Amino acid sequence: MPCYRMKRSLCCYILKIDMFLNQIFVGYNLLFELMNKQYEGAASEDGRSPSIWDTFTKDKNNTVDGSNGSISNDEYHHYEEDIDLMAKMGIDAYRFSISWSRLLPEGKGRVNQLGVDYYNNLINGLLEKGIRPFVTLFHFDLPQVLQDAYGGWLGPEIVDDFRTYADTCFREFGDRVKDWITINEPSVFILLGFNNGSFPPGRCSKTIGNCAYGDSGTEPYIAGHHVLLAHGAAVRIYREKYQPKQGGSVGMALSTAWYVPMTSSDADIMAVQRAVDFLIGWFLNPVVFGDYPSSMRMVVRDRLPHFTPAESELLKGSVDFIGINYYSTYYASDHVPPEDEGISFFSDMRCFVSGW
Repeated sequence: MPCYRMKRSLCCYILKIDMFLNQIFVGYNLLFELMNKQYEGAASEDGRSPSIWDTFTKDKNNTVDGSNGSISNDEYHHYEEDIDLMAKMGIDAYRFSISWSRLLPEGKGRVNQLGVDYYNNLINGLLEKGIRPFVTLFHFDLPQVLQDAYGGWLGPEIVDDFRTYADTCFREFGDRVKDWITINEPSVFILLGFNNGSFPPGRCSKTIGNCAYGDSGTEPYIAGHHVLLAHGAAVRIYREKYQPKQGGSVGMALSTAWYVPMTSSDADIMAVQRAVDFLIGWFLNPVVFGDYPSSMRMVVRDRLPHFTPAESELLKGSVDFIGINYYSTYYASDHVPPEDEGISFFSDMRCFVSGW
């Protein structure tokens, strides 16, 4: 998790390299991207309810220095200043995420007008400065009330609740927001939250980490399945109800790396393919083709949920664009996990990745 506090004085230094950046990125948008928990602050103000990150970081054992993000960069109170800084830096676009807990404090139902007002002010302020808003609906911060109600992403109820939340965002902001991302980096929050237990809700098998609850061999696949169905439901309602009038686009952002075989052996070459299928194809294949990669099905078998024909059609082609958050390249090699390691997403992948 990147650090919560970003020194505003750094912007003075960044301004000095603005001309250099503009020369490099000719023909590209220079865009800032942040998760609301990293910058928004005001965690308990104006009707916002706790998210799973608020709950998770209250336990000081879950962060390096006891930070909890309640204030973070405090954009909630400084958004006008932040917009001015972005304009001075020549930023063309700003990708931010909406706090589900701020907009719908109960996770569904009642809309918090103060939350609507804040995001309206932010969006309008960006547009006034010529900065294009790219809006992410979900960037890891599920309302705690939904986690308590049915296990969050483990419960099928999340699909309808996410549809309701997305509908609210499209209705309130879609006349000005033309670029939507439903889910940011699903593989990251699913694997760290349900396989390793290092992100909320902190679930994993006992053989994997120090978690009170969880099953690293089943829960990542269940939660990921519901993420995909929630994405499909949100895209359908946008395309049917809003896109014809608003004229925007909607997609998903994936965390990606590339993998190179450690050796020229057939085993390592196949390990690279599994890494790509498990870590990228897991979410990319369904939104393009309507199903998981066949290599995942062969290994995971019935622990990997199945899509009904209707669900497959819902997902197939459910992106106007794919956001690629690219980080690095790794060496990958074939790996047979020891029996005492237990079953998990990564034991299924049967791949050792350098640097992990």
